[in-house]
Amino acid sequence: MSSRVSPYPLRQWIWRAFVQSSLIPLVLVECVLIAVYMLSNSAIREAQVGYLRDSALSQLSTSVDRERQVIESRLRGVQVQVELLRDAAQQALLDKDFKPDEVERNRYRTSPEGIYYSEPDLGRASSFYSNLTPLQQQDHDKVLRLSQIDPLLRSIHAANSTVAAAYFNTWDSYNRIYPSIDSLAVYPRDFDMTKFSFYYKADAAHNPERKTVWTDIYLDPAGQGWVMSAIAPVYRGDFLEGVVGLDVTVSELIQEISDLIVPWEGYSVLVGPGNIIMALPKAGEQDFGLAELTEASYSGAVSAEVLKPKRFSLAGREDMQPLLAAITQGNGAVTETNLNGRKQLVAWSEVKQTGWKLLLVVDEVNIFREANRIASHYLSIGYLMIVGLLLFYLLFFGWMWLRSKRLSALLLTPIDSIVGMLRQLGSGQYELQAVRSEIHELESISTAVLQTAEQLQASELKRQEAQGILQLVLESTTESLWEVDHHLLTIRISERFRTRFGLPENVISFTDFNQRMHPNDVERIRHLREQFSHSDQERFEAEYRYADAAGNYVWLLSRGKVLQRDDDGYAVRIAGTHVDITRLKLAQEELRSATLEAQSASQAKSRFLSSMSHELRTPLNAIQGFAQLIELETQDKNDRQQEADYAQEIVNASRHLTSLVDDILDLSSIESRTQQLHMESVELSGLLHGCAELLLPEAQRRELNIDVEIGKDVSLYVHADARRVRQVLLNFLSNAIKYNSPKGTVKLGYELRSDSVRLWVSDNGDGLSEEQIRQLFEPFQRLGRESSNIPGTGIGLVLCRELANLMGGEIGVDSEEGKGSCFWIDLQSAGQPDLTHQHSLLALQTPTVLCVDSSLVSLELATEVLQDLADVRGVNTAQQALAALDEEVPSLLLLDLDLPTATEGLVLLRQIHGNPALTGLPVIVISAKSDERVFAEARGLGAQACMTKPIALKTLRRLLLSSLDVTSQVARP
Repeated sequence: MSSRVSPYPLRQWIWRAFVQSSLIPLVLVECVLIAVYMLSNSAIREAQVGYLRDSALSQLSTSVDRERQVIESRLRGVQVQVELLRDAAQQALLDKDFKPDEVERNRYRTSPEGIYYSEPDLGRASSFYSNLTPLQQQDHDKVLRLSQIDPLLRSIHAANSTVAAAYFNTWDSYNRIYPSIDSLAVYPRDFDMTKFSFYYKADAAHNPERKTVWTDIYLDPAGQGWVMSAIAPVYRGDFLEGVVGLDVTVSELIQEISDLIVPWEGYSVLVGPGNIIMALPKAGEQDFGLAELTEASYSGAVSAEVLKPKRFSLAGREDMQPLLAAITQGNGAVTETNLNGRKQLVAWSEVKQTGWKLLLVVDEVNIFREANRIASHYLSIGYLMIVGLLLFYLLFFGWMWLRSKRLSALLLTPIDSIVGMLRQLGSGQYELQAVRSEIHELESISTAVLQTAEQLQASELKRQEAQGILQLVLESTTESLWEVDHHLLTIRISERFRTRFGLPENVISFTDFNQRMHPNDVERIRHLREQFSHSDQERFEAEYRYADAAGNYVWLLSRGKVLQRDDDGYAVRIAGTHVDITRLKLAQEELRSATLEAQSASQAKSRFLSSMSHELRTPLNAIQGFAQLIELETQDKNDRQQEADYAQEIVNASRHLTSLVDDILDLSSIESRTQQLHMESVELSGLLHGCAELLLPEAQRRELNIDVEIGKDVSLYVHADARRVRQVLLNFLSNAIKYNSPKGTVKLGYELRSDSVRLWVSDNGDGLSEEQIRQLFEPFQRLGRESSNIPGTGIGLVLCRELANLMGGEIGVDSEEGKGSCFWIDLQSAGQPDLTHQHSLLALQTPTVLCVDSSLVSLELATEVLQDLADVRGVNTAQQALAALDEEVPSLLLLDLDLPTATEGLVLLRQIHGNPALTGLPVIVISAKSDERVFAEARGLGAQACMTKPIALKTLRRLLLSSLDVTSQVARP
């Protein structure tokens, strides 16, 4: 065997080839990726910083305007109260005929120094007449007249938490203030109120417009601390009688601005006229180098005005000049400045009523903190990646060098020979020559290739034989093989299937395939496919009707198995077979018809039961009626309590017998085939929720829970009579409640089957034995509970079985003793109904109005008002309304939201809004409460109009005409 010639030794050639084709490009790619990572990290950080800065500027500007509006609204509230106080004081001064009560007259004293004052009183204002006005010149009648404003002072103080004190000062140094203080101990004897800013700021010289103004911050002589006042003048003609005012303490002001919402852990500062800092929260004291004044000494404050120190003026501080210059440039701007050695963003806006400026201060570090942290983190990751890659490639290069050295000596000649054998095998040549080698493993490979050739030769013969047999079997037993690809949403079918059913190609989309499926089966099959693809099931099975090339529907049984799943466990490839089961379905239908014919033999019995049941109603009506009369006559007479109890027992017994008669009549009508069904597409979600809500009060009374379990996609329909399906489900629910364990749970829901939809109700009661299940659907069979105190007739489940048969369905139970029971009914699936045709038919009929109101008087009034416009029908509860809507869709619904429970009206409206069968039903809601929030929710649920009681009858008629478009009717005057 000739040896191969190479310009390099095998080891060197392998090593060079690996380095040139793999290692060098891989290292270069890694280096480029790391460089891109580092550069992009830097660029992203710069972009984030720029975006955060722009966002911060925009958000700060918006925030300062918003918070300025909050302060303005609160200042307006204080100003309105000042104006009310001003008007009240002016009226009190003019009321010469006012007579104060004895308590008011007796609370005043005169000091030896000539001061006319009142003793402290928690319920009334304090009064102080300075001896600056001699006693003989003091107007004590004015003092008594001003007592009329005490209730208003007290109300203002109680209504506004920011108001520390309310007062009235006159031109002759009289002061009336609330809350009450010991004025004789607080004020100096010759106290001159006109020398303080809370007076002279409102006089003609300072306030010619006579409007409400605000003072600077000063130390309150009345002991409130550092305050500011909203004041207004009280004139008699052109004479200034005095000034009313409300005090706001600096601590309250600081609390107000501290409560403002400032992003990025910022804070607010309030700057007054003259650029004096009026309110500085604790968070800003270090930045501005100030400690806000909340406490102070009152020595000298009562004899002369004490204003805020000059150190609170921005104009007097050199380090605040850049900030002051920026503030004066315009309103609502944002600037960057240094405060306490840190870069800060400052936004400001002017308070229009007072000329104050609201400043929002945010540290730039807080804005960019998260971006800087993330950038630093990613930079560290980059460095770690570089170090890790260097170590990895050093080790990797060494290992590959050793590996190439070993391979060069062992692989060359034997591999070439084995490759030649494999090439022959691939071309279909099964007669091969063995390869000899000193390497045991290579010689074993050669032997294995020879064995493989022999096995492939034998397998090829068997495959050809099996393929012929399989093709024969498939053509004899199935319509076709199919394969589904969920990635491409396609299905592959055999040529025989394509030809029989007239399909365009062997590979078609789901949409084209579903067009030939029966409309009532499409939604069910779509649900089954989706459910199977997301489950861990391996086998698929479904029955549906499919139109052949002539347009005739045949029943197909589709069975398949999962071939491939993706990483998330989702089935992406499924293969299976189609089997024609039309004859089986016809046989089943013939068996059902035969069963129904056999049951008709009991019609004579049913007619007898019907006749006897009707005959029983007349005496039962008399028994129940007279028993109720006896009960009414004796219920208020203690000496006839025993007769009342007897009457109640008679009523209960007659009601039970009446219920039994009703069930017998219903069963009789079903068995005699006089029962008429209205078969239609019934939506499951609304049906299940409606049944649960009807029996929820009974379940709550028995301390049970009701859970409705439905899937996310709830637009699923069955072909049935809606009223009879509800009757079956309510019977299941009633039994589950009656026979459940204490504090148990009742569940109801639906399950997709291969050929139908199953509705089920389960409980966790005592369960049933196999013997009890066999007797369960026999008439009058109560399984040994005949003597229990649980009411029942033993006919309900028989009725359910007959109704299921009439609707083409099947009923059954799964139960185990000690673990509860699950009752179910299988119904045929259906497509979504065409509501347009239904509504067009309704429009051609006489307009009908369904009025839902718990008040009989209101129902009678609605009937009287609307009787010439429409046919009015009234019900009292939401349950009755749902039952009426199932029987007939009215032209309009008049709904009173004030039903017996607080939310029953809105719950009913939600159910109507969520029911596709009631889409487009006009609704007018009425409520005794003018609650706009409730009305807004009602409009969101489809209400066309909302009215408040008492109702304007003309408006109601006009809304009815507009909603029903009844232009031909003549409205009553």
